Amino acid sequence: MSDEIDFKPVSGTVLPRFAGIPTFMRLPHLAPEKADAVDIGITGVPWDGGTTNRAGARHGPRQMRDMSTMMRNCHHVTGIMPFDLANCADLGDSPVNPIQLEDTLERVEGHFRKIHAKGILPLTAGGDHLISLPIMRAIADTSNPLGMVHFDAHTDTWDRYFGGAMYTHGTPFRRAIEEGLLDPKRTIQIGIRGGLYHPKDKEWGLAQGIRVVEIEEYFDLGPDKVAELAREIVGGGPAYISFDVDGMDPVYAPGTGTPEIGGYSTHDAQRMVRGLRGLDIVGADVVEVAPPFDPSGATALAGVTIMWEILCLMAEKVAHRKAG
Repeated sequence: MSDEIDFKPVSGTVLPRFAGIPTFMRLPHLAPEKADAVDIGITGVPWDGGTTNRAGARHGPRQMRDMSTMMRNCHHVTGIMPFDLANCADLGDSPVNPIQLEDTLERVEGHFRKIHAKGILPLTAGGDHLISLPIMRAIADTSNPLGMVHFDAHTDTWDRYFGGAMYTHGTPFRRAIEEGLLDPKRTIQIGIRGGLYHPKDKEWGLAQGIRVVEIEEYFDLGPDKVAELAREIVGGGPAYISFDVDGMDPVYAPGTGTPEIGGYSTHDAQRMVRGLRGLDIVGADVVEVAPPFDPSGATALAGVTIMWEILCLMAEKVAHRKAG
């Protein structure tokens, strides 16, 4: 039955973009159990139980679905037509428990294990940044850990919050490194800035070998050289892209929980993602879109456009894999 599914988006010339039931990129909606023919599964994790200040990212996937109706079929710069290269579908939202953090981590991991078992590459809309940890638990091979290109204002390698909480949106990549899911020497973090609680907050990640590009260095190098640096660091192994919208300046992405002024623009973000062509991307997420702080949808549009940019890279990888 899956062979009969039309994996192309509904065209805005057939059904207006404001009409119909919203799905990511206007793609068919399938449960993971019925997604045998899918190459790239776009899914949401509507949860922000790891947030330490301004909650709201639980509403991100729904608004990003709405704004994704603005995406079209052909990339205007690269010419990539992702829906011609790969079967893509909206796989719905991961199950979550809005009042129990550890249970949610297990539910999200289970959801992505189902996706991974079918050989589907996951592209995810968050949700706060803690969702990256259970996704990595589901898709990473500890014998060959993931490399990562991480766009963010914050390193998310803190240890504990209030002395005891190991799991917050500020700790996912410390936990991922400790669990052997993420190779710190193949990890780059781009756009880091903002005040610290203590100067030592920077030390742990640097000691592990993470390449941290603080925002001042970013502006010295520019987006193209930073993307080139990212490709060199991640190399040819399996790669994960994690994009926190607060890496962008809040002028472009005000709807997020922990905004930091002085970030890069939406255009520079697009150029950096495009510069990652050729990486072996096995999964990606765009997180921390918090619609209550931007009811206009501008932040969600920025976030889902970055998802589209990443989708083009993933579809190109699928095409190369199919070609042998």
